[in-house]
Amino acid sequence: MKLCHHQNHSSNRERSTMLLRTTPHLYDSNVSRFPLFGSASPISTQAGVSSCVVASPVLDIGLKLSKQATGSSQQGLVRKTRDHVKHSTANAYGQGAPGSVLEEEAQLPETSQPWETSPGQASPLGVSEVDRGVNFAIFSQHATAVTLCIKVADRGQFGGPDGGMTELALDPNENKTGDIWHICIKDFPHSNVLYGYRIDGPHGWDQGHRFDSSIVVIDPYAKLVEGRRYFGDSREKLSGFLGTYDIDSSPFDWGDNYNLPNIPENDLVIYEMNVRAFTADESSGLGSDVRGSYRGLIDKIPHLLELGINAVELLPVFEFDEFEFQRRSNPRDHMINTWGYSTINFFAPMSRYASAGGGPLKASHEFKEMVKALHGAGIEVILDVVYNHTNEADDAYPYTTSFRGIDNKVYYMLDPNNNGQLLNFSGCGNTLNCNHPIVMELILESLRHWVTEYHVDGFRFDLASVLCRGTNGAPLDAPPLIRAIAKDAILSRCKIISEPWDCGGLYLVGRFPNWDRWAEWNGIYRDDLRRFIKGDSGMKGSFATRVSGSADLYKTNKRKPYHSINFIIAHDGFTLYDLVSYNFKHNDANGEGGNDGNNDNLSWNCGYEGETDDSTIKAIRSRQMKNFHLALMISQGTPMMLMGDEYGHTRYGNNNSYGHDTAINHFQWGLLESRKNNHFRFFKEVINYRKTHCVFGRDTFLEKSDVTWHEGNWDNYESKFLAFTFHDNNGGDIYIAFNAHDYFIEVPIPAPPGTRKWFRVVDTNLESPNDFVLDGVPGIGGTYNMAPYSSILLEAK
Repeated sequence: MKLCHHQNHSSNRERSTMLLRTTPHLYDSNVSRFPLFGSASPISTQAGVSSCVVASPVLDIGLKLSKQATGSSQQGLVRKTRDHVKHSTANAYGQGAPGSVLEEEAQLPETSQPWETSPGQASPLGVSEVDRGVNFAIFSQHATAVTLCIKVADRGQFGGPDGGMTELALDPNENKTGDIWHICIKDFPHSNVLYGYRIDGPHGWDQGHRFDSSIVVIDPYAKLVEGRRYFGDSREKLSGFLGTYDIDSSPFDWGDNYNLPNIPENDLVIYEMNVRAFTADESSGLGSDVRGSYRGLIDKIPHLLELGINAVELLPVFEFDEFEFQRRSNPRDHMINTWGYSTINFFAPMSRYASAGGGPLKASHEFKEMVKALHGAGIEVILDVVYNHTNEADDAYPYTTSFRGIDNKVYYMLDPNNNGQLLNFSGCGNTLNCNHPIVMELILESLRHWVTEYHVDGFRFDLASVLCRGTNGAPLDAPPLIRAIAKDAILSRCKIISEPWDCGGLYLVGRFPNWDRWAEWNGIYRDDLRRFIKGDSGMKGSFATRVSGSADLYKTNKRKPYHSINFIIAHDGFTLYDLVSYNFKHNDANGEGGNDGNNDNLSWNCGYEGETDDSTIKAIRSRQMKNFHLALMISQGTPMMLMGDEYGHTRYGNNNSYGHDTAINHFQWGLLESRKNNHFRFFKEVINYRKTHCVFGRDTFLEKSDVTWHEGNWDNYESKFLAFTFHDNNGGDIYIAFNAHDYFIEVPIPAPPGTRKWFRVVDTNLESPNDFVLDGVPGIGGTYNMAPYSSILLEAK
C-alpha cells in the first residue's frame, strides 16, 4: 500500500442534503440525476437460489436472535413526484460539489408500480433470490431505523435522467431478526436494479456512532457496485456508488477443458502488477476502449509467458474511487488513485476496469475471462487485498459510503479512552475491526466469493498485522481471523501471503501467526540484499542467510523456505532502475512537499543523482540491476518481481507514486521493445533458468550437504565478496559469486564434481548476449577475474 506517513483524507466534509418526500413506511425521494445503467450485452454471473430458510454463518457466531421473520405481506403503492421540483444535484451520498449547488427544474412523469412485500428472511446477508421474490438483508446492531432505497432501470438506459429512488422503510417489529434487517419484494427484477440503504441510529460520537440517514450507503454484501463508467472521468468525479446485482444470467462458461494451474508454492515466480497501468499507455498498441482493462491484460499474456513468470499478484481490484483525493481542496487534489488501496466494497470487482465503460456486470464477466485466460496460459492469479481499512477515511474528513454509516462501532476499531475516535493502525484514518465476529465473517465470505465465483488462486493481505489485532487494537497471539483463513476448507487450495507489518509498529516478519500455511513478504530479505549488493560493509553473513532461505526466520514447526516471499522491489518504494539511480526520493509531484514516502530506501545512485549520459555510471547501473535480479532468482524461497523492472521502468525517483495515472506508473511498451535484446533478455533468461534448475526452489531448508560456502572469514567486516556452490544430486552443481567491492577480484574457482567441467552461464559485467549464455561458455580455469559490482554463475557439465 502507499506508505503510512500521510493520512488518506480523501473525502469532502461538506455535504448537501438530499431532498426527500416521505410518507410512512413507503416513500420516494428525488435523488441526484445518477446515470448508471448503460447498454451492455448479456453478461453471465453465477448466483444461487436460496431457500426460505438458510443457515447463516453470521447468525451462528453469537448473535442473539430476538424473533423470527414472519410470513405476513405488506402492500405498497410507489409514487413518483409529479410536481415541478427544484433540487440540488448531489451524489448518492448527499455530497455535492464544494461551494456550489446546481439547481435544475425537473418534470417527472406520473407513474405507479405496486410491489408486494413480505418481512423476508435474515439469511443470507445481501441480495438473494427466494421463491417468487428477491430478499434484501443487512446487519446493523445499533441502528434504530433502516430504509431500503431501490431504483429499477430498463436495460439499455444510460445517460438519461432517472426518476429517483423508491424508499421502503423497514419496520423493526416485522423486518428485523436479531441485529439483521430484512425485506422480501415479490416478483421483483433479478437484474438492472440499483440499491442502497439509509440508516439511522444513536448520534453519540463519543460512543463510536456515525449514523447519518441523509446518506445512501452501499450494502457490504453487494456483489457488484455501480458508479461512474470510465476510469478518471473528471465529469463524474463526485458521482456516487450503489449496489447492484444480477441473478438472471447463466453461469459463466469456464469451459470443458478448464483446469486450475495448481502450481506448487516452491515453483512460483510472482509478478506484482497493476491491471490498469499494465496497458493504459498508448504504447500498448491497444484500442482506447481496451487500454487499462481486464481485457487489455488478456491481450498482453504473451509478454508474461515470454518473461517466464507463472503467477501475477494484482494490485487491488476491489471497487475503489479513483477520485477520492479530489472530493475537497487539499494538497493532493490533483491526484488520481491508481493503486487502489482504498476499498469501497469487498465483493465487487473494480467496475472501471471493464472495457469500453461496460460497467459492473461486464467487469465481472471480463474479470472471469481474464482469470480463465491466465489459467489457460499456466499463470496463477493472486489478489492483493485490503482488509485493514476502507476508503471511509477518518473523522476529520470522512467519506461515508458504507460501513461507517451502517454500524461504525462494529466495523471499525475505536479508542474508548479518546471519545470513541477511530484508531488508525493503517495510516489511512481508520482500521477495520477484523476480529469482531461480524467483520471476520464478512472477510471470510468475501475471500470465499473470490475463490468460488472468480477462481482466484490466492491472496496477499495488505498490512496484515492489522488482522492480528483484537477489537481494542491490542496484538493477539492467535488471531481468530488468521486462523480461520488458514483452516477454511474453501480457501485450502489458496496461497495466502501476509504483509507482516502495519503502521502501528506491529512488525511480524518471521513471527506472523501462520498455522504452517501463511507465507510472508520478507522485508528483511529486501533490506539485507539491498545493503549487500550496493556495497555496505558487514552484510556478507546476512546476505548468505537470505539467499539460502532465511532459515533464521522460517525454519520452525512445519514452515518451508517458500513461505518467504523474497523481493527487492515492490509497488511502493523505488523501482529497480530508481534503486540504482537515486539516493533520495523525489516526490514533489505528490503535492506534500516531499513529506510522504520513505526517507531511507537503501539505494545507491552509482555516482550521480538521476538521469545521466555518463557511460561509466550507466554501465554500473546496468550491472547492479542484473546483480539484484540474479540474486533474487537464485535464492531459496519464492521470488517476486515488480511489473516494469524487466525493461528498467523509472518513476524518476518518486517512491510513493500511488496517485499518478500517467507514464510514471504506466508500463512503457516502447521502452520494453527497445530493450528486448539486452536488459529484458537477461531478465527472462534468468527467470527461466531458475524454473529449470531444482536447486533454487527446494521445498526443504538447506542441509550442509546441499551447499558449500567458499568462505573462511565470515567475521571480516570489510569483505563484500561471497561465493558458494549449490549441490545437485546428479552432479550438476552451480557455483555463484557476488563481488560488491569497487575493484576487481581474482577469484579461486573450486574443482567441479567428478569429471565435469565448469561452464560460465552468467557474468553481469558482460554486455548482452554474453551476460547470459544458456549452454555455458567453456574454458573456466582455476581462477576468474571478477569485475567490480558484478556476479557470476557457473554450471558443472
